[in-house]
Order: sequence, then structure tokens, then C-alpha cells
Amino acid sequence: MKSGKLGLVISDGVGYRNFVLSNFINEAQKEFSSIIIYSFLPKSVYKNLDSCVKIYELNVINEHISTWFFRKLKEISHLKNHRSYYGISDNLNSNKNYRFTYKGILTRLVFFLTSILKGEKWISLYEKIQFRTFKAYNEYKNYSDLLRDTKPDILLFTHQRPPFIAPLIALSRYMNIKSTTFIFSWDNLASKGRMAGSFDYFFVWSENMKTELLTFYPKSKASQIFVVGTPQFEPYVLPRYHMDKTDLVNRFNIDSSKPIILFTCNDSTSKNDPIYLQILCDFIDTGKLNANLIVRTSPAEGPERFKVIEQKYSFVKWNHPEWNLARDTHPELWTQRIPTFNDINTLKHLLLNADIVINVLSTITLDACIFDKPIINPVFGNEENKMFNDQKFLKYKHLDDMVRTKCSIVVKNDQQFLDAISSYLTKPSLNSDGRKKLVNLEIGVNLSETSCKMVDKLKSINSNLS
Repeated sequence: MKSGKLGLVISDGVGYRNFVLSNFINEAQKEFSSIIIYSFLPKSVYKNLDSCVKIYELNVINEHISTWFFRKLKEISHLKNHRSYYGISDNLNSNKNYRFTYKGILTRLVFFLTSILKGEKWISLYEKIQFRTFKAYNEYKNYSDLLRDTKPDILLFTHQRPPFIAPLIALSRYMNIKSTTFIFSWDNLASKGRMAGSFDYFFVWSENMKTELLTFYPKSKASQIFVVGTPQFEPYVLPRYHMDKTDLVNRFNIDSSKPIILFTCNDSTSKNDPIYLQILCDFIDTGKLNANLIVRTSPAEGPERFKVIEQKYSFVKWNHPEWNLARDTHPELWTQRIPTFNDINTLKHLLLNADIVINVLSTITLDACIFDKPIINPVFGNEENKMFNDQKFLKYKHLDDMVRTKCSIVVKNDQQFLDAISSYLTKPSLNSDGRKKLVNLEIGVNLSETSCKMVDKLKSINSNLS
């Protein structure tokens, strides 16, 4: 017997990738009588979905200053409570504002107030007042009317942090709709800010993440937290994502007799990416390295940062992600970049066929480990050499875990970089045990079981409500 109406709140393109381009919708349709998507993306992006899935496009509420103020009180208080973790402390420092603007002055007031009033009880009070401010928004009433009309039995939020989902969290509480959220990424709990609101249940990647959640949200209980893995990587084991190596070789016009090095870029906040790519290109250009080089730029930005390199080195092959900008009017434009099936398929087969993957400490490290591919993390910058200090990120909890598993080679200068490439080309199995350790630590469920596990837990939660 099917379990009722499941509401899925999709806030961004990554949520679309995780829950639409995976098997989640197919599995959910087997167990729920109705699937309703409440989307902060345009309705048009779902054109390939089964017509039985109902889709409602939501407008984003632009925060009034009162909403922003109480949200910031909640977030900064949370960061101060857990500032002993380097990632949290670094995030806290980045929130400081010394400008003599309205928000700059209010930010300093927030920091002052939370130096005195920062416990979990105060966070609950800040959230309660923040949620009350939503009643002044017309869109809040529209959300309320929509939920009353569609009557979901349970809501699953595909991301726990965007501020614009908070009104829906508030309404789920007021309307007695059970709320669940999926923790968006491996670094979100130990280095990012407070969740957008208080949820009834949490879906986490692993036991490691469950422990983090209990640490950073002490009001949560183990019975509210379910280890389900992550649908982010599920396409890697789905047969419909398929490409022959010959097709990949022909597409990028590479020499099949040479090893393939895949350099994956982060967004513009990773300021040293062009430097590391330039060094890698020089290795090939001067004959120190004989390999194919494929560069995948970040889906969160255009390729402009790398134009000089693209013009200088004709041997570099480029993969600019097919993440189409769905709309250009949104307070957080990066959320409106939508991945295509072809792009996920391309990424899967680039990883599958690469001999070495190079990336500055992003989740791609984990992607490479899933395929048991040698991974190099260049981090040259520190406080002394005046480069962008990317070595500081090694002190973030999730990256400290990565280093401790010895899944990759972290390099801090040109010679270490070249030596690491040579070592991996000579012995690809180097660090293979570490790669398996990282996957086991960060992903607690087999990739092929992720969607089934998540839907099963949703059905269980909903059945307990009946």
C-alpha cells in the first residue's frame, strides 16, 4: 500500500542533480501515492519528469532587515558555540563586517549581543522571532495557501541551509507537517553556518556525519537521524549513464596511448586554481610530463578565469560543464545553474577513464576515490608566501579526515607536484587503501541502495504519523 503525499523542496541545481537525475523520483513513486515538487527553480527545467509528478514554482522571499537581523543572531550564535572547530571559526571570522553601512553596524551589534546571549535556548528564541517576521510577506501567505491546497504528508528539503527555505520550514511546523532534510555536503556541519531552521528528521551520509550532527545540534536526538548515503554519486552506478571510452577519446581528441590527467577546477573562491593549472601545463610544455590534460571548469562559474591558459596551450582539452543558467534574476544566482544528463554522464566517464585526478580539496576528491583513482591536492598558499592561503583548509574537520586516511597526495610546491604525478603514473595503486577508507568514512550506504534507503525511511516516518 502506498504511503501518501511526499513533498520535495528543491532549492538549487545541486538538489536537482541529487534528486531528479538520480533514481530518487522513480523509487519514491513506487512507495508514495503522490510526489509534489516545491521548486525554487523554474518549472520548465522539469520537462522530462513523469507527468504524474506535480510541480509548483516558488518565488523567493527577499528578506526584510528584521528577518535578516534575527537570522544573523541565530547563525553567529551557532558559530560562536562551536568556534573551537577551525572551519567554524574561519566561517565566523568571514562574517565580520567593519563597514559603516546599515548592515555593517547591525552585524557588529549581532556580534556584541551573541557574545552574551549565544546558547541553544537563545538560538531557539532568535529562530522563533525570525519565523514570526515571515507573516509580513505576501509570498509567505502564498506558500501557506499552496501547502493547504496540496496537503503534503511529509516534506523533504534537499538542502538544509539556504535562508529562502526558512518560511517553508516555519509553515511545516505551524501546519503540523513533518519535515525532513538531507545534509547537502560532506563539509556542511563542521565548517558552515546554522541550518535554515529546525527539522523533525535528518538524512545524513554516514555514521561520521551523524556524530557531527549530534555534536553541532545538541538538541537533536539519534532517533531523528538516518544514515542513507548520498544520491550525489548515485549516477556513477546507474546503467543509463553510459559512454564508451572510444567516444570519450574522440570527443576530446586525445591520444589514447598517453595517460589522462583530469584537472578539476573549483569556483572563483579557490584563487590558486589558475596557478596550479599553469604549472601543470608547463610540465607538459617543457617535456617533463607526457600526458593528455583535460580541464573541467567549475559549474558554478564561467570559464573566464582560464582564458589566458586556454589561448596559450593548444594541447589542453576543455570540459565546460553543461549547467544551464535557468534564470538570471535571483538573490543567489549559482543556485539557478541546472546540470544536464549529458554533463553528469561526461563527468562519470572522465573520472572512470582518468589516470590521475587533480583538485584543490573539493568533493571531487571523494568522487575520485569512489572510482579508486589517484588524487593529488595542490595547496601551495600559506600566510608566509602571500599566496591565497589554501593550506588553512587542511585544518577543516572533513579535510583533516581526508588527510588522515592518506587517500591522496597533498603537494605544497612545484617539485612535490611533479613527483606526485610521477609516483602515481608509476604505481596507480598507491594510496588505494586510503581511498577506500575515505569512501567508507564519508558514505555509509552503497551507492546503488541510496534512493531506496531514503525512500524507505521517508515511508517509515510517514507511516509512524498515520
